[in-house]
Amino acid sequence: MSKNPGIETEQRREFLRRLSASTLAALGAAAPRDLAAEESSESPTPTADTCILLWMGGGMAAPDTFDPKHYEPFREGLPVSEMVSTFPAIDTAIPGVQICQGLHQIAAILDRGTLIRSAVQPDLGSILHSRHQYHWHTGYVPPQTVACPHIGSWIARFRGPLNPVIPPFINIGQRLEGVGESEELKAFTTAGFLGSEYGPLNLPFPEQASVAVRPPQGMLPDRFSARSRLYRELIDRSPQRRFMSDYQQQSLLRSLQNADRLLSSRYRTAFDISLEPEESYRAYDTGRFGRGCLLARRLAEAGARFIEVTTEYVPFLHWDTHANGHETVARMHAEIDAPIARLIRDLELSGMLERTLVILASEFSRDALIEGVPGSSARDQATEKVDRVTAMKHYGLHRHFTGGTSVLMFGGGIQRGLVYGRTADARPLVAVENPVSISNLHATVLAAMGISPQSGLEIEGRPFYVTEDGKGHPVRNLFAT
Repeated sequence: MSKNPGIETEQRREFLRRLSASTLAALGAAAPRDLAAEESSESPTPTADTCILLWMGGGMAAPDTFDPKHYEPFREGLPVSEMVSTFPAIDTAIPGVQICQGLHQIAAILDRGTLIRSAVQPDLGSILHSRHQYHWHTGYVPPQTVACPHIGSWIARFRGPLNPVIPPFINIGQRLEGVGESEELKAFTTAGFLGSEYGPLNLPFPEQASVAVRPPQGMLPDRFSARSRLYRELIDRSPQRRFMSDYQQQSLLRSLQNADRLLSSRYRTAFDISLEPEESYRAYDTGRFGRGCLLARRLAEAGARFIEVTTEYVPFLHWDTHANGHETVARMHAEIDAPIARLIRDLELSGMLERTLVILASEFSRDALIEGVPGSSARDQATEKVDRVTAMKHYGLHRHFTGGTSVLMFGGGIQRGLVYGRTADARPLVAVENPVSISNLHATVLAAMGISPQSGLEIEGRPFYVTEDGKGHPVRNLFAT
């Protein structure tokens, strides 16, 4: 937590101001143009047609999930310096590889994919969650002078729809209203300067997704068509129209046309998870995230190109374990374990896993710290003013940590049964072998999807690339061939 809330509040205001400026500028952006051929690299052969991102919003602690270290159970008086993992390790389907207790079903299917233990992020200072989530999803550290597209929007732009009826980018589980830091979340949950047609269809509640693609109840087709025409006219007459370029307006209208096409399509049933067989529904139904995984599988089967499913980021909830860390992570284990394992098994059984890239990631990891208690800082611990755990609420990993983070990848041409990279066994738990930056991780995902990491567009007279400045490089050792 910040030692000076006043400074952090002012920094947050400035951060929001600059984000808002770049978002407003995006409305006025002219059509982005493909860079000249000599500036773009040839696209790689895709190993995946669909990408599903399972987002552990809030900072998933690697030592309590996929990178177990020395374990000490809770006891009153436990020194913080000895609290590295708060769950014991369990064996997995990869011989000699362990993950944390509570993830037994994922452990059983770990041999279907690759476990990266050496993902790293830069230290972005204050406003950590907002800035790191923006960085992870767009590949660029905020704020920028333009509204950066989400990686799902880049994939939608360069690969196009897999099924012309299904939106190419669908975002499941994250509310963008009524939760803390909603404006910051909106800043990267967007297609930015690419235009509305490449932005996400947001479905915060999976069980209500079918309602989002259903024409208003009782409204006859003629009336619905008339209402749609009127809405298009209102867009053109809107006072905001003066801020919007012709390209952005036409992109918005195309997104409306795409929505109309979906509303009258038989593919709408893919959004209705109540149609799933009871046994399958129960296997996924561990909560909103589990139902989101079920919806993601159905949408992937229907032809969605990029789907993000999140445990949802809300400050101080879920993976944002600033208190009651161990108990909270135990609950998160129970929420994600069964549906993720079932998703991989279902995709494998249907033959889709080979061409579907599934990624599990978070904005950063965590380390031990008793927040708000004198003596809990790294400096105090270095001078042997080491805190001791006196209550269960302090037992857990609370401190934001960017030096070594775990990422899981399945399918889509990725190796099976591989563990890539390593973190130190003792603090600090930094990546000590094969570190993977966000830029290179994005490059790997994009290459799997058949997009050169050096691809880019010209916007407002400047080149803008799918990886930061076009410098991302795929981690070739992660691919099966």
